[in-house]
Amino acid sequence: MKRVVAGLIVKEGKLLVCQRTRHQTMPLKWEFPGGKIEEGEQPRDALRRELEEELGILATIGDEVRRIQHEYPNGGMVELRFFIVREHQREIENRIFRDMQWAEPKDLPKYDFLEADLTLVRDLAAGKLL
Repeated sequence: MKRVVAGLIVKEGKLLVCQRTRHQTMPLKWEFPGGKIEEGEQPRDALRRELEEELGILATIGDEVRRIQHEYPNGGMVELRFFIVREHQREIENRIFRDMQWAEPKDLPKYDFLEADLTLVRDLAAGKLL
């Protein structure tokens, strides 16, 4: 099973959402920034590393707000762990994504999110978790 961490980066009540490029798996889908936990790495450390690689920020990783296990139709299993990020150093820069936007939680369902994120997206849009 692939273990993945993602950050719910919050600013003024909005969340940072990121769009994959055409060349990534599941192209052009929207997601929360983050990535794979490396062997021997702790989840918070993995997220801190991923956010620095993808966005150039030094993030303060907050509470884990959701853990989801999802099986894709092709048989791929993923465990996603979502953490709140309310503080970071440095300006956010787009290093790998096709697009990035600040979205109101209620507007999240308008984005074509990865299938594994949909339960979380619905809960956030309903005003839960944040």
